[in-house]
Amino acid sequence: MTLSQSLSIIANFSAPSKMPCQSWSIPAKRCKTGMKLRDVVGSICSKCYALKGRYPFPNVQAALERRFQSLSNPLWEEAMVLAINLTESSGFFRWHDSGDVQSVEHLEKIANVAKRLPNIRFWLPTREYGFVAEYLKKHEAFPSNLTVRLSSLMIEGRPPSTIAKRFGLTTSGVSKEGFTCPSSKQGGKCLTCRACWDQSVANVNYKQH
Repeated sequence: MTLSQSLSIIANFSAPSKMPCQSWSIPAKRCKTGMKLRDVVGSICSKCYALKGRYPFPNVQAALERRFQSLSNPLWEEAMVLAINLTESSGFFRWHDSGDVQSVEHLEKIANVAKRLPNIRFWLPTREYGFVAEYLKKHEAFPSNLTVRLSSLMIEGRPPSTIAKRFGLTTSGVSKEGFTCPSSKQGGKCLTCRACWDQSVANVNYKQH
């Protein structure tokens, strides 16, 4: 498989301006838990940044949908490993700047990619606690280079620390707890910060987008 073929299979990467690395994302409207929370007043998903700004542009949504459809390709995992290995020089990678995990099988694919790329540090924020629980029941742990952060449901709500500690994971949210993301004071960029990928950082607190 060539790099060009692999990028075609996964429908390319996204390049969020904030990030120090590439990401791979799908439409926010495909979020399972997120779209249920969309109409819940005070939920983080009711203010979803991936449903405004440039995200709703037809060309952006078309690209996100192509990525979503690529998940059913049996070569997705192989193509993702090759594409990340050959194009990501930062040593970091983010899953889902838009969208979320679709199934346990999807989560297994993400974990398998991490296992095969031990020199890359991966970050996966998710509100799909159920899929995480099913994965861990089956596999016991995530690869050490994959930081899975359970995302809070409500603005100013407590991060899901109890669940996260039971799973041995970390959290994130829009609150005042724990480490505060410095991007709002850095032109909206991570710059040298890598807290989201750091499993020693128990909770990352973001400013509401």
